[in-house]
Amino acid sequence: MQVEEIEINSEYIQLGQFLKLANVVESGGMVKLFLADFPVFINGEQDQRRGRKLYPNDLVEIEEVGAFRVIQQ
Repeated sequence: MQVEEIEINSEYIQLGQFLKLANVVESGGMVKLFLADFPVFINGEQDQRRGRKLYPNDLVEIEEVGAFRVIQQ
């Protein structure tokens, strides 16, 4: 499986912001709907909270979308 690296320049990023940064959703308003329709796994654990904090080296996997690794700038 190909893992796309998404770079952040802060200590952490919230899942909702991350989905926009990774171009998974187009706007913040779409995040809630997206999370309701697609299971999101963070480090192998399902979590649908858009406020979930993601830190460098966290792995985000979304069925039918792909896998993303959070990296620090």
